[in-house]
Amino acid sequence: MVVTGAAGFIGSHLAEALVRGGHEVLAVDALERSSSPEAARRNWAGLAELPGVTLIESDLVVDDLAKLGEADVVVHLAGRPGVRTSWGPGAAVAQRDNVTATRRLLEACAERRPKVVIASSSSVYGSAGARPHREGDPLAPESPYAVSKVEVERLAAAADAPVTVLRYFSVYGPRQRPDMAFHRFIDAALAGRALPVFGGGHQARSFTHVGDVVTATMAAIGLPGGETVNVGHPEPVSVRDAIALLAGILGVKVQLEEADLVAGDVLKTWADTAKAERLLGWTARIGLAAGLADQIAWQKGSR
Repeated sequence: MVVTGAAGFIGSHLAEALVRGGHEVLAVDALERSSSPEAARRNWAGLAELPGVTLIESDLVVDDLAKLGEADVVVHLAGRPGVRTSWGPGAAVAQRDNVTATRRLLEACAERRPKVVIASSSSVYGSAGARPHREGDPLAPESPYAVSKVEVERLAAAADAPVTVLRYFSVYGPRQRPDMAFHRFIDAALAGRALPVFGGGHQARSFTHVGDVVTATMAAIGLPGGETVNVGHPEPVSVRDAIALLAGILGVKVQLEEADLVAGDVLKTWADTAKAERLLGWTARIGLAAGLADQIAWQKGSR
């Protein structure tokens, strides 16, 4: 079983869970292209200690991918994350690492036709309105990153292989990248600094713990392909409420350092999970309080 992006936040957790489930894992990543190289190297070193894991450093855009296409299952998590960094020169990087990499990987899978599970993003929807987003809703990407994920989904739909697309919603938990919101908030709070908050923190998100995301992704491996499924917590929480919860867990008072909302940073993500419940037997089980406590414990331990 192949996991691309295996040195990443979600990928490293997934590779570990697959090994615990008795699978042999071919872990693939291009460490120096990571948006957080130091974190990627730590995760990579952890995978190197696991029996049943073979590590391959590979850039999906330029390297020979024939071996990856020979697997029975490919879980494609590699890519360039981030709405805020995808503007300007970042747009070309998102196209390269998301669209071109996915196209080449799917081409490598065309002959043997393994099952493929591809990570997409809730950002393809744009901002949610009065109800949660369902998989059949029109897509309204608001950033170059979101546009790149829409293009990834189009490649998946046209692929000569059975492909399942998972739209992840605001994933958090241990090993979250240093540039992501909760990681930044927790670091600032532990250091007694003001918390950097965009747009006043009035945005709402379907915050989803990485443990729940891994469970859904493993369940998706069993699908025959051809489906797109939301993977998100069904109850959105505002950023301000999440910060208040975080401060309560830490037992500290926090100051906010407010900045303007960044272009493309949607006001609300909200996952309709009926399809995930029906096809995967899955619903998010980790609430935000327990999930934040988990991430806080990890960040304290890694400081």
